Amino acid sequence: MKHLLSFVLGAAALALTLGAALAQDAETIIKARQAHMRLVSFNLGPLGAMAKGEIPYDAAVASAAAGNLAALAAMDQGRLWAKGTGQPENDGTRALAAIWESSDDFATKIEGLANATAALADAAGTDLAALQAGMGEVGKACSACHKTYRAEKK
Repeated sequence: MKHLLSFVLGAAALALTLGAALAQDAETIIKARQAHMRLVSFNLGPLGAMAKGEIPYDAAVASAAAGNLAALAAMDQGRLWAKGTGQPENDGTRALAAIWESSDDFATKIEGLANATAALADAAGTDLAALQAGMGEVGKACSACHKTYRAEKK
């Protein structure tokens, strides 16, 4: 995880320094970031429904979805957060400018999510109680970032 944090911080610094030199435009980066978030949501859906008792617990589904979440959270996200791809610079995103103003804290929150999803991936296929506990930690990690760095829905 230290390597991931170092890379995210390095990528963020590079993006701040070389923002205009990025190979992709802001719209492409925003679409990629939003697709990443949709995949996170897609995999959280069945996990949350199982944890709440809305659907029956299925160890295979829980294990697969939690593994996907862990992979998504551990993925290099540096380019997804290039400077100039958040509010107020671009419409259609809920990312607040505070992401780029507090890149160290933001990177710490991303690392927290990676740690929580890795733990969930280890536990989700065990039993419902383990899934519920792991989802609690993932929820805390998601909320920590969203409360600080995501605008309310319009």
